[in-house]
Amino acid sequence: MYLTPTDMQAIEARVAALEKDLGIEVVTIVVGKSDVYPETVWKAFALGSALTALAVTVCDLVRPDWVTSGLVLWSVVTILGVGVLCALGSVYVPGIARLFLRTSRAELETSQYAKVQFLERQLFATPQRTAILVLVSMLERRVVILADVGLREHVTAAQWDGVVARMTEKLRVRATGAAVLAGLSAIGELLAGKAIARGPANLFADKPIEESGA
Repeated sequence: MYLTPTDMQAIEARVAALEKDLGIEVVTIVVGKSDVYPETVWKAFALGSALTALAVTVCDLVRPDWVTSGLVLWSVVTILGVGVLCALGSVYVPGIARLFLRTSRAELETSQYAKVQFLERQLFATPQRTAILVLVSMLERRVVILADVGLREHVTAAQWDGVVARMTEKLRVRATGAAVLAGLSAIGELLAGKAIARGPANLFADKPIEESGA
């Protein structure tokens, strides 16, 4: 879906190495989107219809002799048709939907989606509470890293933000696999040499998880 077979193998191997070296658990997830975002559809429809209506109005003002009852009907159909096409574009073309998605909304929904995944997959169940969830949401181009309480004394929020920044840089150029690998490398660098309580190995699958999302 979002990762190539080579990416999948590289990520799986890197996760296994991290868990072996550090005694932690790492789960990587790549999702299509973190929410449905119905507002992007009606915003796209409204903008497409409004711009088309403006164009039609300008044409009518420039050439009023063209205006007939039949032309008025076609103008209405054109305005609504363009609006519908824009709405469909926002559903099927992530780049269009992203134009109508507020940054704050994307951040909130991606964060909430990650928290739900952390709970549903029971990453809190490691004996030493040292699991890490790395989530990449493609539509929003957002990265969320959630670390369990056993790692809070070892890594600050600012340091996690640094890991996210390294991943986001790769994600902006659509290098999804490289983004995940960059994040895993950064996690390894952050935790190397720290006195982290080791737990049972490999409680969760090392293979990255791909899903469509919300």
